[in-house]
Amino acid sequence: MSAMALAAMRNKVLQIVALALAATAVAWVAWQRNEWLGESENNAWAWRARTFAAKSPSTDKIKIILLDQASLDWGAEAERGWSWPWPRQIYAALLDFVMRAQPKAVAFDVLFTEPSQYGVEDDESFGEAIRRAPGFIAAVFTGNETQQTLAWPDWLPRPEPRIEGIETWLTPEREQRVAMKGAAFAVPEIAKPASHLGNVSDQLDRDGVYRRANLFTLFDGNVVPTLGFAAYLAGHPEQEVRMGERELQLGDASVPLDAMGRVLLRFRGHSGTHPVVSAAAVIQSELRMREGQKAPLDPEMFRDSYVLFGFSAPGLKDLRPTPVEGNYPGVEIHATLLDNLLERDALADAPAVWVVIFTLLLALAGAAGTIASRRAWQSVAVFVVLLPIPWIVGAWAYQAGWWWPILVGEVGVALALVGGVIVNYATEGRQKRFIKSAFKQYLGEAVIDEMIADPSKLSLGGERKELTMFFSDLEKFSSFSEKLEPTQLIDLLNVYLSKMGRVLMEEGGYVDKYIGDAIVAFWNAPVPQSDHARRAIRAALRCQQVLREQQAELSAMAAGMPVRMRIGLNTGDVVIGNMGSQERFNYTMLGDAANLASRLEGANKAFGTYLLVSESTWRAAGDGAWGRELGAIRVVGRKTPVRVFEPLALTRNALPNWLPDYEAGLQAVSEKRWADAIAQFEKLPDDAASRAYVRALRKLASGEESDWDGVWNLTEK
Repeated sequence: MSAMALAAMRNKVLQIVALALAATAVAWVAWQRNEWLGESENNAWAWRARTFAAKSPSTDKIKIILLDQASLDWGAEAERGWSWPWPRQIYAALLDFVMRAQPKAVAFDVLFTEPSQYGVEDDESFGEAIRRAPGFIAAVFTGNETQQTLAWPDWLPRPEPRIEGIETWLTPEREQRVAMKGAAFAVPEIAKPASHLGNVSDQLDRDGVYRRANLFTLFDGNVVPTLGFAAYLAGHPEQEVRMGERELQLGDASVPLDAMGRVLLRFRGHSGTHPVVSAAAVIQSELRMREGQKAPLDPEMFRDSYVLFGFSAPGLKDLRPTPVEGNYPGVEIHATLLDNLLERDALADAPAVWVVIFTLLLALAGAAGTIASRRAWQSVAVFVVLLPIPWIVGAWAYQAGWWWPILVGEVGVALALVGGVIVNYATEGRQKRFIKSAFKQYLGEAVIDEMIADPSKLSLGGERKELTMFFSDLEKFSSFSEKLEPTQLIDLLNVYLSKMGRVLMEEGGYVDKYIGDAIVAFWNAPVPQSDHARRAIRAALRCQQVLREQQAELSAMAAGMPVRMRIGLNTGDVVIGNMGSQERFNYTMLGDAANLASRLEGANKAFGTYLLVSESTWRAAGDGAWGRELGAIRVVGRKTPVRVFEPLALTRNALPNWLPDYEAGLQAVSEKRWADAIAQFEKLPDDAASRAYVRALRKLASGEESDWDGVWNLTEK
C-alpha cells in the first residue's frame, strides 16, 4: 500500500474515532441530564413494560380483593345503609372469610389511623378477627411529612429484625433516603394484634410514575418492610434474608436492587392481571355462610395464597400512574413487588460502563459505515441497520432482566451517522466532484461511479499494468480535408467523434485523446476490469455498427464520400498514469504494446479490413471473441510476427455462413497448397481479406515470387 493510501486510511480512522467519541460524549451528557432524554426514555421503558409483560408462575398465587366502585354502591344500598367509612366489623367479616382457607399471608393496604365512628367496639371486633389471622399485615405510613407520631409508640411492640446485613449496607447517603422522621399507625385495637406491619408509602420517579418499590424504611431505628415485602416475609417465616450491596439475598436466591436498595419492578400486565375479587362478593359470601346460606364465592380460592386488600374506587384516591397503566390500584403495585420477590426476577439497572461501551461501539460502527459509504443507498442501508439496534438490545435486555437505556445508544449512533454523512459530504464529496469533473469527458458514468465508490483504484502516480488499447482512424481523411470547408470538417468530426466516444464510454473504456480524426482509448484503467479485452472488442464492433447505421447522415456531411474507420486493438503491459509537466499533464499510457495497437490500425490496409485484433487480445477475450484469424503480420519497427484476427460478430450465432470456406482457404495456405487456397478464396469475391490472399497467392502460383512463409510484411505504418 502506498504512503498516500496509508495516510488517507489513517485520516479516515481518526475521523471515525473522533466522531464516535464526540457522539458518545454528547449522548452520555444527555443521559445524565434526565430532562433531556427523560420523557423519551420513559416512553421507551413503558413500551417494553407493556410489550413484554407476562404472568409468572406466582401471579395466580397472589389474590387481590378490591373495594371497587361496585362494592361502594352495594354497601350504600338501603337494606345496609353503610356510609363511608364503613364499619370495621365489615372488614372483620372479609378477613374471616379469607382465613377459612388458611392463606400464607393477608395484607391490608388500608390505614386505620382514626378510631371508628361506630365506637371502640367496632375497632375491637376487627382486632379480634386480626388475632384469629396469623400472618396478617397491618398498614403503616412512614414519611418525612407525616406528623402523627415522631417516635415509635410505647404500646406497640417493636418488630423483630428479619433482614440481616442492613448495618453494613446502610451508608450515610442511603440512610438519609430510607430513614423517615414521622409515621402514621393504625389505632392500637388494630395495630397491636397484627403479626406484621407493612409500609404503604413509596417514592415516585421524577416524572411522577411508579417504576420502583422500596423494600423497607427506617423509623425510630426500626425496619418497616414495604407491604409487599412484609407479605413475602410472612409467607417465609424461616427463610434467611440478607441485604447485599446491590441484591437482596432470599435463601439461596437473590433479587437485584438499585444503588438505593429499591426493586425495579417487572410488571406482569395491566390492572387485573393478578386474580381480582370484589370486596362486596367476599363480604356477602361471609355473611351468607354465617347464616347457613350458600355463598357466591368458595373460600378455597384463597388457600395457600397471598391475599392483598386495597381500594380501586376512584373516589378513594388510591390509583397510581405506572408504566403499564395510568390508573393502577396502589395495592397492585405491592402485589407486583411480592410477585417479583417470589420469582426472583425483578429487573436490574445495566452497569453504566456497559452502556457507555455499547454506545461507543455503536457510534464507531455508525461513523465507519457512513464514512465508508460511497453511494447514497449504502448510507441509507447503514442508517436502516444501525438505528434499530438500541431498540433491539433494549428489548432483549428487558427480557434478560436488565433495564437498558435505549435513547442514549440511539442518540450516540444517530449523531455518529449524521456526523459521518457530513464528513463524507465535506471530504469525499469534494473528491467525488473532482473525479467527475476530471473524467466525465473520458469515461462513462458507470466507470466514474466505480472510481468514486473506491478512489483507491485510481492510481495517479504511474504504474505498469495490462491494458487493452484501442486506436482508430478515418479512411481517406485527407480527402475530407481537401474537399470540405474547415467549419464543415469540424462539424463532421464533432458528430463522428461524439458518436464513437459515447459507445466507448458505454463499454467502460477510457477515452485517452482525440488526435484529429483519430481516437485513442483503453480499458482496465483507471478502474480494474477483468473483462477488458471483451469490452474492447464489443466496443469496436459496436462502433462499426453505429457507423453503418449513421452512414447516410455522415456521408452527407462529408460531401457524399463514405465515412469508414479502421480500428486496431492490442492487449499488453504499458505504463499508465499522469504524464506531462507539473503545470499540465494527462492521464495516459506509454509502451510498446500501445505502439502495436496503433500499427494494427494501419495494418487493416493490407487485408482491406476495418478491425484488426492482436492474438493477445483475442486470447484474453476468450469466448467473447467471435470471428476469424487473418494470419501473421510483421509491422514496421517489430521483427517478431504477430498473429491477427478480425472479430465478425458479438455472438457465435451471428457469424457469417461463408466463414467455413474462408477457414478452409487459410488452412491450405498454412500447408502451402497454393492452388487449393486460391480456389477456396475465390469463392468469396465480396470478402476483402480473401481478395488480398488471392492477389498474394497468384504471385506464388505464377512464379513471380518463389516462396512465402505466410507472414505479411508491412512496409508502412
